[in-house]
Amino acid sequence: MNQAIDHMPATLEVLFSPAEFEALRHRDLSQTTCVVFDVLRATSSMVTALGNGATAIIPVAEISEALALRSRQPDLLLAGERNGLRIRGDLTGGVDFDFGNSPREFIHERVRRKTIVMTTTNGTRALRACINSSAIFVGAFLNLTALTAAIRESVPRNLLVICSGTHEESSYEDTLGAGALCDGLWPLYEAGAVADSAQIARQLFLSERNDLTSAIQRARNGRRLLTIPDLAADVPLCLQTGIIPLVPRLNADGRVTVA
Repeated sequence: MNQAIDHMPATLEVLFSPAEFEALRHRDLSQTTCVVFDVLRATSSMVTALGNGATAIIPVAEISEALALRSRQPDLLLAGERNGLRIRGDLTGGVDFDFGNSPREFIHERVRRKTIVMTTTNGTRALRACINSSAIFVGAFLNLTALTAAIRESVPRNLLVICSGTHEESSYEDTLGAGALCDGLWPLYEAGAVADSAQIARQLFLSERNDLTSAIQRARNGRRLLTIPDLAADVPLCLQTGIIPLVPRLNADGRVTVA
């Protein structure tokens, strides 16, 4: 069996839409490495928090899960959004979350040596959807250089890049992030079984890479955030490429830590 696997071509695939998350639960991902992008903004916030000294991030799908963890461990910090805004007491029965989903909130003074429970509309759900894969990495433009280098070193046989999307639809910014990663890894996979989805993501990135700022202004989520004064600054921050040299990984215990 191992010999057969060794002679199979490497695979590279991009999953665009959160509508496909449920199907992941029924796929055999035991020999697949997954990378999850939620550029605006969950994975960018995770990378930032860990870069500023947080011990771990615990991604959960529901507000109730976050509150249950906090009740058992009062020292945990709560982070999350619904409809892009910080979760407040009207959604929790009176508990305001410590953070929203803006990477600018996760400063060193607030997160150092802290564990943060995070729930977002799509990003944390995407991470949980691929929990049965052999490895799960957190991707963003912020850590793209380190992430690409780590994957080049390990050369996973099967690589699945997951775009968290917006609501139940694909998102332009996550597709660009996935395409940037595919482009950086192309020499490793182009002779293998490259899915059309990876070709699409890479070509989109190549067509936009010289002006990502303009590209993000055409993205649904990017346009929305730019109209909200308190959140507009998140957009250019999340497009900074390779400034955080970390590769966060979701571990078997459900915690995201630095690999």
